[in-house]
Amino acid sequence: QVQLVESGGGLVQTGGSLRLSCVASGGTFSIYSMAWFRQAPGKERAFVAAISGSDSRTYYADSMEGRFTISRDNAKNTMYLQMSSLNSEDTAVYYCAATPWNYSDWLYKAATYDYWGQGTQVTVSS
Repeated sequence: QVQLVESGGGLVQTGGSLRLSCVASGGTFSIYSMAWFRQAPGKERAFVAAISGSDSRTYYADSMEGRFTISRDNAKNTMYLQMSSLNSEDTAVYYCAATPWNYSDWLYKAATYDYWGQGTQVTVSS
């Protein structure tokens, strides 16, 4: 059983930056593909970015590519999401997720992931 704990959320002004962290425990972190999803009020949970467990290949939602960077440090059992040029549409609860699957077509889908964190709130103010 893998446990995931996110941190790093908060209040930031439009155009600002934040770095989210997700610490994993209870499993072999390096073999898991990891991802960030987000859920804004009244909206469905949406894919943000993923990083594979096999070769650390990265995947992004179109609106995030170029502004967000996902990375992982297997020695620290930690995944990161560096976010920049934030705007009000980025306001959401951000969740990290883990799956033993590495098939790229599946990494965009929430149903692929077996383990989820509790979420961290990101609020972007103008």
